[in-house]
Amino acid sequence: MVKFADRILKIPDDPLNEIMKLSSDRDVISFSLGSPSKEAYPTQFIINATNKLLTEDPVSILSYGLQEGYVPLRKNFIEHIAKKRNINAKLENVLITTGATQGIELVSQTFIQDGDVVLVESPTFFAALPVFKKYGATVIPVKMDYEGIDLNDLETKLKKYNPKLLYIIPTFQNPTGISLSKERRIDICELADKYKTVILEDDPYYDLRFIGEPVLPIKSFDKYDNVIYLSSFSKILAPGLRVGVIVANKEIVEKLVLAKSGADTNTSLLSQGICSEFLESGFYESHLTEIFPLYLNRLNKMVDCIEQFFPENIQMIKPEGGLFIWLGLPNKIDTQALLQISSQKYKVSYVPGSIFFINQSECKNYIRLNFSSNDESTIELGMKRLSMVFKDYISGLSF
Repeated sequence: MVKFADRILKIPDDPLNEIMKLSSDRDVISFSLGSPSKEAYPTQFIINATNKLLTEDPVSILSYGLQEGYVPLRKNFIEHIAKKRNINAKLENVLITTGATQGIELVSQTFIQDGDVVLVESPTFFAALPVFKKYGATVIPVKMDYEGIDLNDLETKLKKYNPKLLYIIPTFQNPTGISLSKERRIDICELADKYKTVILEDDPYYDLRFIGEPVLPIKSFDKYDNVIYLSSFSKILAPGLRVGVIVANKEIVEKLVLAKSGADTNTSLLSQGICSEFLESGFYESHLTEIFPLYLNRLNKMVDCIEQFFPENIQMIKPEGGLFIWLGLPNKIDTQALLQISSQKYKVSYVPGSIFFINQSECKNYIRLNFSSNDESTIELGMKRLSMVFKDYISGLSF
């Protein structure tokens, strides 16, 4: 009999994998994935950048590289992104990862020992939870309100549990779409320092703001050098490139590099080179300008459809950016139980809200909807289908 390591047995089945299987039918309209619009992929830029890199120095770009990451990309990240976000960083503070999820993995491997506590927002990004648990963490949820993480509950749990990490998504939070105010971000920094807890700030949606003024990252208020900042190119450029970025103090980066050396040695230099060209060429900013109207129109279309087609007694958080809408339905609706029939009979899929909670019996009546992936006519058709799923269920129609 094969004997597996305890740590791998701690990892539950990936719920998104099952959702993707249910969405694989071409007739299914999927609101499940956190992907950019297919129209927003800068395909020609990627082709041109690849050709340039392979023409100028093909051997180097196809070889092994520094574990810390491709130096031009790290420099360009500092110049074009970190400075814009008021994050002080030198080359020694920047580590390139193979996607942002690897960043969560490396931080967990570096900091978490069996029995350590990690605090997370409730709800939170579901893919982070099994990573923390794999390394033996006890994951404790912190309440949220309509403005983000509840500071009173946060301090109570910082005091009670003496956690090793606080994992937080402060801007267009996944799944709720909520963004923290400047005041809360500063308060979180102060609380984390008071209770000697490291903050892991996951910030992949920062530049996807369509409405209102940006609020600087928690890292920008980090006078205690206590925040590990995690960014990504997946939501702006292309997720298939698998390029993320960590910014942290030199000592932390050095330890994270040791963890990365046992994972994949280095992130693909070709992918890093494309991302570096994306920043250095100025195309990053022009691309954002191009995709904002597309995403804002789709966001507004989905909101309009929810207001038009869905039951009146719903709770909806309309975000000012990001990729998701968080929707609360009548309490009697179990969105996890309805997912399969929604996909197979009604031909529309979503992400059930329960998977974003430590206790998955919570908030079964919530769903996360992605508004970026489909055009406006498809959004309308899909939302009509989805509204029928819930209306038929409420009316007692036999499933």
